[in-house]
Amino acid sequence: MSNSPAPAAPSESRSQPLALTAAAVTVVLWASAFVSIRSAGASYAPGALALGRLLSGSLVLVVILLVRREGLPPRAAWPGIVVSGLLWFGAYAVLLNWGEQLVDAGTASLVVNVAPILMALLAGRFLGEGLPPRLLAGMAVSFAGAAIVGVSMSGGGGTSLLGVILCLVAAVTYAIGVVAQKPALAHASPLQATTYGCVIGALACLPFSGRLVEDLAHAPLPATLNMVYLGVFPTALAFTTWAYALKRTTAGKMGATTYAVPAIVVLMSWLLLDEVPGWITLLGGVVCLAGVAVSRSRTRRAAVPVAGGAAAGPDAAGAGDAPAASRPGKA
Repeated sequence: MSNSPAPAAPSESRSQPLALTAAAVTVVLWASAFVSIRSAGASYAPGALALGRLLSGSLVLVVILLVRREGLPPRAAWPGIVVSGLLWFGAYAVLLNWGEQLVDAGTASLVVNVAPILMALLAGRFLGEGLPPRLLAGMAVSFAGAAIVGVSMSGGGGTSLLGVILCLVAAVTYAIGVVAQKPALAHASPLQATTYGCVIGALACLPFSGRLVEDLAHAPLPATLNMVYLGVFPTALAFTTWAYALKRTTAGKMGATTYAVPAIVVLMSWLLLDEVPGWITLLGGVVCLAGVAVSRSRTRRAAVPVAGGAAAGPDAAGAGDAPAASRPGKA
């Protein structure tokens, strides 16, 4: 009787490149959000901007959901969807908008980049993902790069303590929201998790509707278009591609991937805002990308033959990088 291992399913082998592509789309669109927030935030209050963004995103997502006839997610998915909707879609958007009005972009990006570290710790504790050495090493390198970018982009003036606290709380809500969404994706599709999370976030921000109406009446057209852009692309599209990728990998690795955002923000600011970065900023961006590469890399191990010719031991990813389906609580 043959004990040779079964070949990998074709759908599984195809899903990895698609997941990486989805993660890349998410990172680029989230980076572009920093540029749009800077523009729209000058004309819209933090809560109004968050509500306008979430309403725009919800409209697009609900239409797509109806066209695809996906309906409601199973009951088991709702706790994670509700938590991520309230904390990640709703609270995070308001807190980040408010924080960026009090501190410069460099400081904000540095403080918010605490989130991937919190994400990895929470996922290791509550989702059983563990803390693989390469993930920790990559996150340490990327955080150092984010610190370089943050310091180099800071305005040099006094930093608002309230602004730093708001960005830190935003990072906490971000991390908890992602970790809550991960188990929900075992039951719901990425589109369902994103749509209902966005709708719940919009409902939570309805108390800002009066200010949104007031700001809409006075805001210039470019600011309003930036708000709509935030809803359609960095929210509706990017959160869906994020959920797609998160369903196929660990929360810790997805969090580490977002460390590419500061590097892309630097590049976009250079191209779109004509803000020429200094060499230190560029160096920080390169370090961020290097850390992401380390965190996403795999340790190759020699297979140990056993009786019947099968290979023993974990795959090349290592125990902590095993596919999500092989660990408790994974999709």
